[in-house]
Amino acid sequence: MRREMTIKKPTLQDVADYAGVSTATVSRCLNQPDKVKQSLQEKIREAIETLGYVPHGAARALASRRTFTIGAIVPTIDNAIFSEAIQYLQRDLTKAGYTLLLAQSSYSLDEELREVQSLLTQGIEGLVLVGEDHHQGVFDAIEQHRIPLVNIWTYNPESKYSCIGIDNAKAGQRIAEHLVELEHRHFGVISGILRGNDRAQQRLEGIKQHLQQNGIGLDDGEVLECRYSGEQGRLAMHELMTHHPQTTAVICGNDILALGALCAARELGLSVPEDISITGFDDIEIIAVISPALTTMNSPSRRMGAQTAEYLIQCIEGDDQRVERCELGTDLIVRETTGVAVSRGRA
Repeated sequence: MRREMTIKKPTLQDVADYAGVSTATVSRCLNQPDKVKQSLQEKIREAIETLGYVPHGAARALASRRTFTIGAIVPTIDNAIFSEAIQYLQRDLTKAGYTLLLAQSSYSLDEELREVQSLLTQGIEGLVLVGEDHHQGVFDAIEQHRIPLVNIWTYNPESKYSCIGIDNAKAGQRIAEHLVELEHRHFGVISGILRGNDRAQQRLEGIKQHLQQNGIGLDDGEVLECRYSGEQGRLAMHELMTHHPQTTAVICGNDILALGALCAARELGLSVPEDISITGFDDIEIIAVISPALTTMNSPSRRMGAQTAEYLIQCIEGDDQRVERCELGTDLIVRETTGVAVSRGRA
């Protein structure tokens, strides 16, 4: 019996390799050629003709199997860093001819699962979630539908799923290290709600670990949880200083909480950083221009969004299902709200 040879169809990745460009550039050329330089268009057209490539969009659209949609779920759209990452994710997906469907979970794993199920009914071809702690039903649904999942704002070198983000524990350690170097021994933490927020949990663990390594304890009463708002940060700072007046350094879960803590410090008659040091997290735009300017950790949200878009396009268009585990760097930005610890004569 004669056996016919199966010839492998060229993929988007093959075209990209032949033309010497990224798969995102090839996809953009096919969907929005006016966004691509003429010289690159010619290279890509030559590669397509030489390889005999049939664009996935055309082939699958004919079979009604493509939606060109990506789903993303964030805890909240109120947070500037989530908005910024989504902006760059959508920008690059749009350039490649994709539509982004966005939902928010309100930091609830059950709500996130419901949103995932809703997005899947709309035929999304890829999914972006924040963190790696999700309802088991989310993972079951992803496996069933066989679409790529990217967890952002988190990095786990052993993750089963792709992750593009920062090592939150390491970031927490770096903040604590900075303050310990300034000879602080009495700490307080104003965190976001820990339940359903593995990023906040990991940062707190990093803080505790570094303090313990330096013989510094952190009691449960010195860790306050609250919603991410300036007013909640202000109230938490008042509570912390009422019950722990010896505190000389306060680590806040994000910049908005830190702004509230700074307001409370003024109300309490405390000078920053002479009496107390305060740190934030994220490096949102406003905190560099307030006085005193806030010491904080930056979040590479723009790069995170853009790199996530590129990875998803490669997965979908290039049939490349590899797991991407990418750690993005984050830096401590020392400004005016941290200084050497000075005893205020408190117990």
